[in-house]
Amino acid sequence: MDDSPVLSVVVSVYNEAEGIRHTYEEMTHVLRQMPETYELIFVDDGSTDGSGDLLRPIAESDPHVRMVSFSKNFGHEAAMLAGIDYSHGEVVVCMDSDLQHPPAKIPEMVARWRDGFDVVNMVRTDRVDASVFQKTNSRLFYRFINLISDVKLAENASDFFLISKRVAAVLKTDFRERTRFLRGIVQLVGFPKTTLEYKAEERKAGHSKYSFFKLVKLSFSATSSFSKAPLRLGIFTGILFGVISLILIVYSLVMWIFDTPVSGYTTLVVFMSAFASIQMFVIGIVGQYIGYIFDEVKGRPIYIVKEVVE
Repeated sequence: MDDSPVLSVVVSVYNEAEGIRHTYEEMTHVLRQMPETYELIFVDDGSTDGSGDLLRPIAESDPHVRMVSFSKNFGHEAAMLAGIDYSHGEVVVCMDSDLQHPPAKIPEMVARWRDGFDVVNMVRTDRVDASVFQKTNSRLFYRFINLISDVKLAENASDFFLISKRVAAVLKTDFRERTRFLRGIVQLVGFPKTTLEYKAEERKAGHSKYSFFKLVKLSFSATSSFSKAPLRLGIFTGILFGVISLILIVYSLVMWIFDTPVSGYTTLVVFMSAFASIQMFVIGIVGQYIGYIFDEVKGRPIYIVKEVVE
């Protein structure tokens, strides 16, 4: 492998045995037509379906390919970060292995880097295999993050992006949180950035590894990484219920002055139930942030590499 390639392509892999060979051939076809020297880094995120066994002979036979294999599954974000850590290129492209991130867009991304941009965000305009519910959730997610965060993210930005060597150098030394939202961090570091559009085609093989609960977890991670607004929810709800309580006190005093009995059982039950629910919700949010702090304090590694094959 060239020790100083111009282009490093990082591909995160988790249980993609059905299509990993096709992915390698598709990417190699595109990269070989480009004038830049390249390296192709597959990060096996603890696959259990034999994906690593299929990648091994590829890495051993192709001088452009390196396989970084984890000791267990550490997650998609950790896999991308590991690929960046092991990259040597002047520019790094991160993408998934299911070909929903089209390799054919890589030359255009590199061209934008040569125009002087350090970050190229790929914005998904459409996703063939996504339901209306999924598309709506994606739009609402980005609008919510942009509403509560000082960092404005490109709507429908994905884990398909390009960063220059100097941005990669920042990510290799800083932003090493155990809970991270990498597609947001690359927009947070500054430097000249631009966006390109792409259409996510249907998967060629396999199925999505992101369950509903994994997406919810990712949403919590993104929210906590870019905003402390949820922690202020307790203040706002406290003020709201303080105002409601004041109104109820004034109402009760007025009724007492006029010697009119107040029927307050239903009001009291509803008020206490609502207050208890919101209180527990806020405590849950605080607990989530404390959990993230606990992870940082423990200082455990973001990932553990079992072996590197090249």
